[in-house]
Amino acid sequence: MSLSVLNAGQNYYIRGGSEQYQFALTELLESHGHQVTPFAARNSKNRATPYSQYFPQGTNFDNPSIQDLMQFVYSKPANDAIQRLLGEVTIDLAHLHIYYGQLTTSILKPLQKAGIPIVQTLHEYKIICPVYTLLSHGEICQACEGKDFWHATRKRCNRGSLARSALSTLESYTSKALGSIRKIDHFIAVSDFLRNKVIDLGLPANKVTTIHHAFDASGIEPNIEPGEYFLYFGRLERLKGLFTLIEAAAPLKDIPLLIVGDGEARLELERLIASRDLNHIQILGFKRGQDLENLIRNSICTLIPSEWYEPFGLTLIESFARGRPVIASKIGGIEEIVTHNVDGYLVSPGNVEQIREQMLWMAQHRSMAVEMGLLGRQKVENLFSPEMHYEKLMKVYQKVL
Repeated sequence: MSLSVLNAGQNYYIRGGSEQYQFALTELLESHGHQVTPFAARNSKNRATPYSQYFPQGTNFDNPSIQDLMQFVYSKPANDAIQRLLGEVTIDLAHLHIYYGQLTTSILKPLQKAGIPIVQTLHEYKIICPVYTLLSHGEICQACEGKDFWHATRKRCNRGSLARSALSTLESYTSKALGSIRKIDHFIAVSDFLRNKVIDLGLPANKVTTIHHAFDASGIEPNIEPGEYFLYFGRLERLKGLFTLIEAAAPLKDIPLLIVGDGEARLELERLIASRDLNHIQILGFKRGQDLENLIRNSICTLIPSEWYEPFGLTLIESFARGRPVIASKIGGIEEIVTHNVDGYLVSPGNVEQIREQMLWMAQHRSMAVEMGLLGRQKVENLFSPEMHYEKLMKVYQKVL
């Protein structure tokens, strides 16, 4: 059965793990003979595609006008754009990702009216939390209980700002009223942890299936040589535990720590590193392609010191694929990927001493670290292959068609 699938998210460039998965999904579906149509907001960073003619004008989050604030809640440009696309392109099924903010729930009614089944992959907790993270001021928070979103305003959960928090609250109530749960035929959770969490906070259990992310390691040769430095790669945000990581690495001056990525916390991290003369810690900025490949391959191990309910942790299997072990927080979906003392180490979130202890062990036992990384590579091949992912995905698609 060949399908025409709409693959929709707010960005058509890689900003984080959700976009990375979107592009991987396109490749996977097309490799099995399906037609994939992307749909996202316009942005100068977008990859080239003939379908960009259907992309709506994006919302300016950096310097928002009143119109931008209104579009954040409900985007008429996105509604108009999806209607035009559906009038000119045949779509059998819509697969949504993080579509809030830029596309909004304005796209749901046209899809439903056209009789198109809708599947959504949940990459975070937006469906039950106005600020996506189940965090409030750096602490785990479930005050809204998946429905009472006014708590986000009361607690000023969005960056401590009353205005931002009120806007997030309004958007969550509007999205739910416009069908963010009701109009989605089936949800895909990227981990059992995420699935259980959204069910606990209100989603019907029969509408949520777990499908872990996949990674095609077939063209990657794992590195069997010991590494030279510690590596973090991903978004630079406080919830990722980077300030804890710097504290843990601060006294380990003989072993470099390379931090790869960009994000809201970058400037603050750079100032901290400079103020303490931590010359062995470097922030390299965003990397991709062969540059990132080489950085992962030549590391001793990679670190994922998250301090939020990490839904999955795509960087974990990216590290395993190159034969690198991980040191990761025992939180969220991470525990479903890392086997403690086998292919990596799990540490308590925010625990500086545990992270430092495991970093020292990895540095002092680099050959054993290689062996752990190779066990991780076997796990990627056995549990996270694209073909396994495709089979599970097709079962969900067939359920809603």
